[in-house]
Amino acid sequence: MMDALRHFALIAEHGTFTRAARHAHLSQPALTASIQRLEETFGARLLHRDRAGTSLTAAGHVLLPRALHILAALGDARRAVAEVEGLEAGEVRLGAGATACTYLLPPTLSAFRAAHPGVRFRLREATTAEVLDALERGEIDLGVVTHPEGELWIDDELILVSAPGLPTKDAPFVTFARGSTTRALLDQHFPGADVVMELGSIAAVKGNVRAGIGVALVSRFAVEHDLAQGRLATVPHPATPIARPMHIVHRGEDRLPPAAAALRRLLLSRRGLQAKR
Repeated sequence: MMDALRHFALIAEHGTFTRAARHAHLSQPALTASIQRLEETFGARLLHRDRAGTSLTAAGHVLLPRALHILAALGDARRAVAEVEGLEAGEVRLGAGATACTYLLPPTLSAFRAAHPGVRFRLREATTAEVLDALERGEIDLGVVTHPEGELWIDDELILVSAPGLPTKDAPFVTFARGSTTRALLDQHFPGADVVMELGSIAAVKGNVRAGIGVALVSRFAVEHDLAQGRLATVPHPATPIARPMHIVHRGEDRLPPAAAALRRLLLSRRGLQAKR
């Protein structure tokens, strides 16, 4: 049953039996037989198959999210069993935004790796919405998000910066593409801002601001060294600083595999140190 549910989820993800069979390392007849057994179990047709590809039936649409939850729970169980003996093995899957991935998480992840060298961790950089979606789908164990839920980790704040000496009155904005929390806060607090660049990384934003292209609304953590070295300057503005607390989210402490639970505890224990660094 579990293999059949996994095959069903692969077909839903990849859109054809051919691609799903390739990812499952099965022949197409074997994959077809697996789906037929699943349809017999549920007494309903789950997939439409034609020249254009494969699509879910009404029954398939109902089954898919439940199948994903079942597979995620099975993955949690397998990893929990493997990790229970002293965290000597296992995996932690973590999702976070660019600021956390680049400036906040590395010291803690380094300490975690030193304490538990046998545990592997996967870090995914994503927007808050993408992290929450991945958490719901069981693709990650923990998330660090700028969202009013979960456990408070760090009180971040956004400030306005420019190149030193740049005339900032009516200066254009260098920012991120829509979908990021920082961009949403920029649009909220600076309506009608003249955006001349929409970039995909903090490094790109800072590089163009240092070059004098314009001003940027960024996390204080992301520019503290640039400010200390005089490569960037704070731009006073009535709208800033803008509070942006970061929270740790998960699907419940009792559902965390041991390694993920250990990383959560380490993150929470270091939040005071992190905020003061």
